Amino acid sequence: MNIDQLRQELAADEGCRYEIYLDHLGLETFGIGHLVTKDDPEYGKPVGTPVSEERVQLVFRRDIAVTTEDCHRLYPDFDKLPEEAQLVIANMMFNLGYPRLSKFVGMKAGIDAREWDAAAEEMIESKWFDQVPNRAKRLVARIRSLKDA
Repeated sequence: MNIDQLRQELAADEGCRYEIYLDHLGLETFGIGHLVTKDDPEYGKPVGTPVSEERVQLVFRRDIAVTTEDCHRLYPDFDKLPEEAQLVIANMMFNLGYPRLSKFVGMKAGIDAREWDAAAEEMIESKWFDQVPNRAKRLVARIRSLKDA
């Protein structure tokens, strides 16, 4: 998978902010979609607290590494999937995290069977689809396009 392409897509989808802010679910976030955790030095600091570019880039690299590890954990054959499927799954993993994406059982079954339309339909039938509709519609279209590959 082209990690540079994934980074570009995630930066476009997530945006980048050099301060702590509340995401669309009201969760404290900074940088490129990084949810503040109790292990972060930013934990407990107020919304609006500045975060350096260096810190944002460090955390983004770590988040990408965790994302790709989680993709391999959920899809043991991840490297054998078409690259477009890998990019879509990684985008969703970054956005949702392993616990939530692992609940997309129907989508996983569709991908495992290389039944791209079935996987796309399962993506549409999720709460995620309504939470991030522009992103979700783009990712669904990319999965559907694999049926012609």
